[in-house]
Amino acid sequence: MKKAILYINQFFGQIGGEDKADFAPEIRDGLVGPALELQKKLGDDVKVTHTIICGDNFMGSHTEEAVKTILGFLKDKEFDIFFAGPAFRAGRYGSACGHIGKAVLNEFKVPVISSMNEENPGVEMFRKDIYIFKGGASAAAMRKDVSKIAAFGKKILNGEELLPAEEEGYYGRGVRCVTWTNPPVYAADRAVDMLIKKVNGEPFSTELPIPPKDTVEIAPPIKDLSKAKIAIVTSGGIVPVDNPDRIQSASATRWGRYNIAGMDKLESGEFKTIHAGFDPEVANGNPNVIVPLDVMRVYEKEGKIGKLDDYFYSTVGTGTTQGEAARMAKEMIVYLQKEHVDGVIMVST
Repeated sequence: MKKAILYINQFFGQIGGEDKADFAPEIRDGLVGPALELQKKLGDDVKVTHTIICGDNFMGSHTEEAVKTILGFLKDKEFDIFFAGPAFRAGRYGSACGHIGKAVLNEFKVPVISSMNEENPGVEMFRKDIYIFKGGASAAAMRKDVSKIAAFGKKILNGEELLPAEEEGYYGRGVRCVTWTNPPVYAADRAVDMLIKKVNGEPFSTELPIPPKDTVEIAPPIKDLSKAKIAIVTSGGIVPVDNPDRIQSASATRWGRYNIAGMDKLESGEFKTIHAGFDPEVANGNPNVIVPLDVMRVYEKEGKIGKLDDYFYSTVGTGTTQGEAARMAKEMIVYLQKEHVDGVIMVST
């Protein structure tokens, strides 16, 4: 019988939420959380023997230690395949799945399969290293996503022919494979056929897709910061305590613009974070750790910057799609240009 091991974070490992995000790696015999569904989909021929749990913050802040510990857990374990996630849109979780997945692949030479939503930064970070299937936005897609990775895992373990990434459902890894058409067709004939379809406006698929690059031109440097007007923009979710713009705590589609004229710092009790992606205790106790108004006022008084804009701009980054982020940025830019802002401090978490 083939054996599998699953990696999950503290939430799906039933340890806790953000308050347990610093949970150190742990390995458990048998099935925990999503491992139950994974075992169900794998069937009787593959057994999930262990579940590994690690807090997202621990993996993010102590990556080398976490990876070393987990590899140590696996050193005396027999397994034929390794699964991680699904991670949906959770960026830290996706990154964690990618880090440990890549390390397991390199150390033990077994197939590694994960699942992430296209908006998860882990996709671009690790799609060339491990199999990452196209997943849903939230845990509501758990069964569907687990079914995909389980089915593909079984194909690998059974030695079945693997189809191209697009047909299997995982993100392309940039791997070019030689295949033979049935019946055989010369490359020149295929190229001419594609050209004719293109000229006639008919649909066709290239044999060498080149992914589009979403590049942003680098802005020229500010010549003299001592005369520049600087604004603060944050995805850390700092808002007045009543959250007047009703910005969502995750997957945000709204943003706010808040007046800080005459303030030397943001006061606890007047401002807070609504961000659902990290423990809010420190930020609520001192909102300046996310929006550094206190430090910027010092720079303003020292003449390091000319002036701090009278407003800061805020939204929430966790789970927010690239499309929504781009739209909100364009809306913010209208105000920044109107205020003749020369530069922006972009504060994340």
